[in-house]
Amino acid sequence: MRVAVCQLNSRDDRAANLAEARRLLEQAAAAGADFAVLPEFVDYLGRRRGEPEPETVDGEFAQFFSRAARELELTVLAGSFRERAEDGERAYNTSLVFDRSGRRVAAYRKIHLYDVEIPGRVSYHESKTIAPGEELVVADVEGTPVGLSICYDLRFPELYRALAVAGARVLVVPAAFMAHTGRDHWEVLLRARAIENQCYVVAAGQIGDHEPGRTCFGRSMVIDPWGTVVAQAPDVVGVVTADLDLGRLEDVRAELPSLANRRLPDQDGVKVQVSPSATAR
Repeated sequence: MRVAVCQLNSRDDRAANLAEARRLLEQAAAAGADFAVLPEFVDYLGRRRGEPEPETVDGEFAQFFSRAARELELTVLAGSFRERAEDGERAYNTSLVFDRSGRRVAAYRKIHLYDVEIPGRVSYHESKTIAPGEELVVADVEGTPVGLSICYDLRFPELYRALAVAGARVLVVPAAFMAHTGRDHWEVLLRARAIENQCYVVAAGQIGDHEPGRTCFGRSMVIDPWGTVVAQAPDVVGVVTADLDLGRLEDVRAELPSLANRRLPDQDGVKVQVSPSATAR
């Protein structure tokens, strides 16, 4: 399976952001990609007062990427967008996956929310505007089980272990990772998740300035199950591709059977949604 990571600099013009996302998806399709991953908040990353109203999973955002997937004959993970939540006060931060026919095959709501308070330095509370999801999702992508996550989820290894135990062979991370933490932590965490779970990791990030005080790190990349970076984007908007060798994944798991050798019990009470065809391999 050939994957493409699309690196964007989304700002406060939603129409321009979507047009740029479509352009990058066209590049991915032209490069022979089977599966393209866009970053977190692909449609808008700017001042809060200009944010688009949250939508349903069948709204304009979904229709835009469903059409792109169908017209380009490309499976698309549409980064994430603000989905209308039940409480009416907040939104979910939601990733949608569309297959080559444009059919939505999965929706994942970000579970871990970035709440931090460092007096005199940082005050950011994602939970004020975003409601946490509660369900892990493994989607069937081109016949391969793919575990879904979003940005800050990356710091919680138990989520990825649960996805791997549920059958995931590929882990995806659409993100808008902050530059000051990304420099030291982004690649390290991505490689750790690949090594721990013996999965490919496909991470698509936002790059550059988005609003006063927010700069994203970029460095979108693809990592193999041994922890080797097999593709990495330069510090510009663009697309990079890599071919995933699922045979190599099985070889790694056979030669170093750390998943098979684990002794601690799996967590109880964790709800996992698995597409029926995602367990067939």
